[in-house]
Amino acid sequence: MKEGPALRSFSEGGPHRLAVRTTAFQAVNRGSTPLEATLILMKLLAIETSCDETAFAVLEAKGGLKSPKLKVIQNLVASQIKIHRPFGGVVPNLAKREHIKNLPILFKKIGDVEDMDVIAVTVGPGLEPALWTGITFAKEIAKKYKKPLLGANHLEGHLYSFLLPSQKSKNPKRDRMFPAIGLVVSGGHTILLKMDSLTKWSKIGETRDDAVGEAYDKVARMLKLPYPGGPEVEKLAKSGNPDAINFPRPMIHHKNYDFSFSGIKTSVLYYLRDNPDCKPADVAASFQKAAVEVLVAKAMRAAREYSAKSVILAGGVAANKFLRKSLEKETSKTGIKLFVPDFDFNTDNAAMIGAAAYINVLKKKRYKLVARGNMNI
Repeated sequence: MKEGPALRSFSEGGPHRLAVRTTAFQAVNRGSTPLEATLILMKLLAIETSCDETAFAVLEAKGGLKSPKLKVIQNLVASQIKIHRPFGGVVPNLAKREHIKNLPILFKKIGDVEDMDVIAVTVGPGLEPALWTGITFAKEIAKKYKKPLLGANHLEGHLYSFLLPSQKSKNPKRDRMFPAIGLVVSGGHTILLKMDSLTKWSKIGETRDDAVGEAYDKVARMLKLPYPGGPEVEKLAKSGNPDAINFPRPMIHHKNYDFSFSGIKTSVLYYLRDNPDCKPADVAASFQKAAVEVLVAKAMRAAREYSAKSVILAGGVAANKFLRKSLEKETSKTGIKLFVPDFDFNTDNAAMIGAAAYINVLKKKRYKLVARGNMNI
């Protein structure tokens, strides 16, 4: 058996091995000082199977909680869109079957597993049959290579995805970014967080019914657009008039920070029923404007109330360019920083799971290696 990786550190002279023969995970886990934690370079293998993407990533992480720096060495994703498209949505048992098929195929493309310090796998939220495939596979390789195995929260992965390398998204410097407002938007979640640091936050609002991504998908089906519906609605909206139809903005003026998107969805349904000759692009554009206005209004009001220095936008719906541009416009007016991941890291991927695992190692947070479909943040 090849000897495990040494504790790695960085200095002005570049990376070098220390005399202590221990893994980076062990070094941090046993109680390294904050300064030592910033010097330790950790290599992580991450696995994601929460829905319909099978994903692996290899990351190098250093900097500690004060200034985390992540480098993505490999980022592999096997999509199942073509398989689920005929059904108009994800079929859990089909997703499970494809994960079982794809996991060993992608794993063969990963570099030397012996050189990893830790393996991380998503344990929730998501489709439990899909989650279990990743957990089971991760347990097998962790046992084979004698590596520590950590569970990761998919939503925390989205939240921390802005820490991943940014090429297309011009994120500002991360110094003095807290307190911050975190807006996590996806097919299953719409959550607003007040963040005091990378490790301390409180939920101040969430959807009471449909998530915004779910509303996009349902409107897409009404417009007879293919799965996945969110990107298709956005694409169609580009050729429509966003002011053609005045769809409701539920709860936009409520004093709390909760959301509701079922009302917009129902309004679209009735409009299409009563106006069979309407222009679908106008419906898509008007729906999108209504939904985005609610998200942006609530996020910005929270930023003002809590004197936030930045807003973090994350989740699959964060790939929506109309949402990104709308939030960028509003934050720029007030001088608040806006952090968004690159488009590659908005949708489900394993790199964000590696980011979440690194932060959790540093703050000694652990999740049971059990699938939890309804896990929250």
